[in-house]
Amino acid sequence: MTLSFSVTFDYRCPFARNAHESVVAGVRAGRDWDVTFVPFSLDQVHADDDTPAVWDRPADERGTGVHALEWGIAVRDTHPERFFDWHLATFAARHDEGRRLTEVTVLRDVAAAVGLDADAIASHVAGGAPLRALATEHTAIARSHAVFGVPTFVVGEHAMFVRLMDRGGPDDIDRVLDLVEFGSLNELKHTRIPR
Repeated sequence: MTLSFSVTFDYRCPFARNAHESVVAGVRAGRDWDVTFVPFSLDQVHADDDTPAVWDRPADERGTGVHALEWGIAVRDTHPERFFDWHLATFAARHDEGRRLTEVTVLRDVAAAVGLDADAIASHVAGGAPLRALATEHTAIARSHAVFGVPTFVVGEHAMFVRLMDRGGPDDIDRVLDLVEFGSLNELKHTRIPR
């Protein structure tokens, strides 16, 4: 039976990277998952209440993660067959290579490396649809499920923020999905992680 769930992302978060690599690995390995990838702006979460939302600000005042999210949404919505490649490569550019995702040249490089037309993606972003999608999707999931960070897994009415220590493990996602609907569990946190 297909399991439908959503998972939030912001490319700046290493824990989002761990979870998303695991989700993608699971889908590619044949897990019967119907996954919705929901952009969630950490810039917006950390904004002061008395300032405009990041998507209502001029482009150069939106924060460090918004532009990469716009590109991710553009790829997700216009080239879904390339989204996994883009998604993993963007996390790698940030966390393996230490590249600044605020630089459009970096986003163009990632797009080209996964076989996308960077000019077409940039044009779609410039048209504003990805920014509007970010505002809509971020706001909706924050309101409907009280989401405050990434990665948060949402199954039906249940949502769970998690921090996985390892990457690329679909079995870890199976465990998370088993716990999401366990409504009696409010919080589970190891006091330390033996490594």
